[in-house]
Amino acid sequence: PPGACSADAEAGDSPPVLFTAGVENLCLCPKSPPESYISLNRISLLQLPDLLPTQNGEELTERFLHEVVSILLSYIKKTYDGKTKVLDFHHPHQLLEGLEGFSVELSDQPEPLEQILVDCRDTLKYGVKTGHPRYFNQLSSGLDIVGLAGEWLTATANTNMFTYEIAPVFIVMEEIILRKMQEIIGWGESEADGIFSPGGSISNLYSVLVARYKRYPEIKTKGMAAIPDIILFVSEHSHYSVKKAAAVLGIGMDNVIVVKCDERGKMIPSELEENIIQVKKQGKVPFYVSATAGTTVYGAFDPLVHIADICEKYNLWMHVDAAWGGGLLLSRRHSHKLSGIERANSVTWNPHKLMGVPLQCSAFLVREKGLLQACNQLCAGYLFQPDKQYDTAYDTGDKAIQCGRHVDVFKLWLMWRAKGTRGFETLINRFLELAEYLYKELKTRKNYELVFDAEPELTNVCFWYIPPSLQKIPKGPEREKRLHQVEFLICPWHSPESILAVMLITYLEVLANHTTAPVTRYPFKRAVHNCLIM
Repeated sequence: PPGACSADAEAGDSPPVLFTAGVENLCLCPKSPPESYISLNRISLLQLPDLLPTQNGEELTERFLHEVVSILLSYIKKTYDGKTKVLDFHHPHQLLEGLEGFSVELSDQPEPLEQILVDCRDTLKYGVKTGHPRYFNQLSSGLDIVGLAGEWLTATANTNMFTYEIAPVFIVMEEIILRKMQEIIGWGESEADGIFSPGGSISNLYSVLVARYKRYPEIKTKGMAAIPDIILFVSEHSHYSVKKAAAVLGIGMDNVIVVKCDERGKMIPSELEENIIQVKKQGKVPFYVSATAGTTVYGAFDPLVHIADICEKYNLWMHVDAAWGGGLLLSRRHSHKLSGIERANSVTWNPHKLMGVPLQCSAFLVREKGLLQACNQLCAGYLFQPDKQYDTAYDTGDKAIQCGRHVDVFKLWLMWRAKGTRGFETLINRFLELAEYLYKELKTRKNYELVFDAEPELTNVCFWYIPPSLQKIPKGPEREKRLHQVEFLICPWHSPESILAVMLITYLEVLANHTTAPVTRYPFKRAVHNCLIM
């Protein structure tokens, strides 16, 4: 099959072996030495039915999986090699049409396992190495080897999180991790609850869902027609997922009020209170505020204590979206930035961000025990029988809006065992030290301008690259217009200045392909860019 031969393999690749019947690892490529040739009619390429659970399939299964692991190890080594490309970029139409023997098309007939191994290698070959030292795109945080091992084990177990009877160890691990996170937030372990969800957007959706049920339990049976117009409040710099949650839950995006922020990107409490008063005058019901601990672009932390005071004054549900910044709770040096989070009714915290857990891993935490269950429970008789031989409180399926739920907790549990809380703290402190270093470096360089002159609160460092042609033009609309039209060259021989310039275009996936040509030109379009040091 194309690409199977070591003579054609990319440098550093271990080519998949050719499975044969009675002949060990022979290659048919004409570039191979004559002693490796064997006639085609003596070769039987293995297929899926030759592996377990087929009788006597143990040895062949072991050989196949060893080859898969070999491919993965080769990829991991390249990921950490700064001399390799982050991405061998191809346009969508090229991948759809197929290239160099790699096709994404599906066939009616089964492919041999030899081709399956080639497909595994090529899938990684043309993907993005998100753990690469020179990868600066969105919130991916490298590849943690222990976390990777946890993901492998999770896939091997291939179970579901809806009942204790089919996932006893994972269910208990989730209970332990959630309890630990609640303790770190500052809630008593007996009063709180939570669940792992498919990402921060779903965790934020849970917060609106549960808040609405707490205020209006009749919503579960009678729908939106049974309740008044309810209003949500978010900041200008909040994540878009809260508005999306309002749309999904039938509340409507027009009923999400955007509160002004200061120049640092923090919600202004007086503006929040003014909006609440205005909504009440209109005869509508303010019921929910989403404060942000670590905004997506600026890395800002809303003033949680002041927001909590307002929420208590007007009886509003307070949610803290700490998807990005929640990891700072593990740092004794930086946890003060989330002061007041213990007063929240619910929290979103994504360990797959600042804590570096492999995607995906998001926790929704709620201060009131039993609320998740009451909100989502439907008591499906074929799953949630009350007369089981164990404590059915550990059947978590009725707390979730899903039925089937992936095991996201094990990789986090395993990493926590390997690092300990103090290990996460050291890692997170280091991230912020690097952000501070970048901030101080930028202040000394005339070609760079900080979006706001304040030390970073998180790892986000926001700045402009100012080319010489614009440095003498005073700030104003004309300068801003021309700044949006800037293009610059990225060359394979990087000076410190050009490396910082590379950081400015982190959202262009073609960045990693700049080593394939002497000079590549990139458009510079975004006004603000995150340089995520991880």
